[in-house]
Amino acid sequence: MGRVHTEALRRLGNVEVVGVAGRTWEATKRFADTVGIDRATCDFRELLAAPDIEAIHICTPNSLHCEMASAALSAGKHVACEKPLATTIEEAKKMVTLAKQKELANCVVYNLRCYPQVQNMRRMCEAGEFGTIQIVQGTYSQDWLFYDSDWNWRVESGPSRAFADIGSHWCDAAEHITGLRITSLCADLATFRKMRKKPKHSVETFAGKKLRPDDYDAVSVGTEDFCAVMFRMGENARGSMTVSQVSAGRKNYFSVEIYGTKGSAAWNAERPDELWIGNRDRPNEILIKDPSLMTEQAGKYADLPGGHSEGYDDTFKQIFRRFYRTVADRNEAVEYPTFDDGIRQMRVQDAVLESSAKEAWVDVNG
Repeated sequence: MGRVHTEALRRLGNVEVVGVAGRTWEATKRFADTVGIDRATCDFRELLAAPDIEAIHICTPNSLHCEMASAALSAGKHVACEKPLATTIEEAKKMVTLAKQKELANCVVYNLRCYPQVQNMRRMCEAGEFGTIQIVQGTYSQDWLFYDSDWNWRVESGPSRAFADIGSHWCDAAEHITGLRITSLCADLATFRKMRKKPKHSVETFAGKKLRPDDYDAVSVGTEDFCAVMFRMGENARGSMTVSQVSAGRKNYFSVEIYGTKGSAAWNAERPDELWIGNRDRPNEILIKDPSLMTEQAGKYADLPGGHSEGYDDTFKQIFRRFYRTVADRNEAVEYPTFDDGIRQMRVQDAVLESSAKEAWVDVNG
């Protein structure tokens, strides 16, 4: 994610990446040399002490988010933090409170909101084009942890893995699109690979399936590979979703569908330029991304004309563009997910864990 963030920031044109902090000197120097960053350190506090640095991006494992974000905010730095915001609600509350006390810009990187067609769905929903939303459903399915020899630090990242990592993305997008909140849910978590072969050296995310290490440590796994959730949304809407990191062939299948009293819409991240519109009494439609034909507000998330695809890396550019507007001018409107949105999805996550443990419906608090 450090590489993704760096590339996106450089595309903005008005933000300079001036330093990087990492776990080991060798890895940090290698990364800095690869992406052309002059300042490298193994102590992130060195960067916090630098007066020329205005903002910090946290791309570390979840357990480090609270410590690093709190230190950065205390040092007067604006913070963009990868999701999930923290590992516990208590940590997230601390981060939210400190950001507000310091009056600093804060962003949790739910970048999937920033696909042009996701924004188009949201604006069409706001305009009432689908009527009252009755059903919301979808999935976020991947296969990068399909084999028991596939490994990533997320396997040991806390009480939740698949839901925390990608399920929170889905729920954030569903709430963002519909304007409705998940009020209660019934969840079922499953761990199919109860033992995994942990390489004795570091493995980068998504790279594990290309590696064949000769020596492993066999470790037991407590985090889930799969999650299924039924939920209630707003006053009357109902929905269901699944999350998987062991679905063979699904590389990054993020699908969200909304069904209202007037019509429907569906979007799939593996075909990001297409928005399916469902009608009852006339032919269905497929809208191709074209900012000149989208709602005005959604069109602002598309920098290229129709026929020119915009994908995953562009969503980071869009979210960081809006974040740095508020860094430059604290009076600018906040048009990106903040720490408040991060704690919101942690509350949903806690409800998922509680529901699965109790095998019962539970309310989502907050």
